Amino acid sequence: MEHDETGCQPPPEGPILCINNCGFFGSAATMNMCSKCHKDLTVKQEQAKLAASSINNIVNGSGGFSVGMQVDSLEPKTISLPPTPASGSEETSEPKPKKGPNRCTTCKKRVGLTGFKCHCGDLFCGSHRYWDKHDCPFDYRGTAQDAIAKANPVVKAEKLDKI
Repeated sequence: MEHDETGCQPPPEGPILCINNCGFFGSAATMNMCSKCHKDLTVKQEQAKLAASSINNIVNGSGGFSVGMQVDSLEPKTISLPPTPASGSEETSEPKPKKGPNRCTTCKKRVGLTGFKCHCGDLFCGSHRYWDKHDCPFDYRGTAQDAIAKANPVVKAEKLDKI
């Protein structure tokens, strides 16, 4: 009676459970379903609409025809493809050089997958992987100096004129 006089609506008596009995609470905005059940319902509805429209397109033609149009005769069309070169002829025209086993450049020991590639571009075993063990021509010092110079540019302040 107090609610009628003030114009307010009575508070809900309790939380509403999902109508699918999944155990979660629903709301009026989601048709008394929880958010997961509502999302599943909308996805199913969208899939049903797509299936119905695709079936109509198949029945009525490729979508270019309207529902009222009738097709008198359908003639099969042949599609001709340009001839493609055989895959075997390409391989025989350019033979790939057979790559031998990976070997250390210094001692010619087989390294397989465990070889170490140096900055100079050669492959080495575990004993010769360091630059001082294989007389590497790569300039590590110069490269490091260039990297430091690039990372730390010289900053000079403007000279102050004091009188």
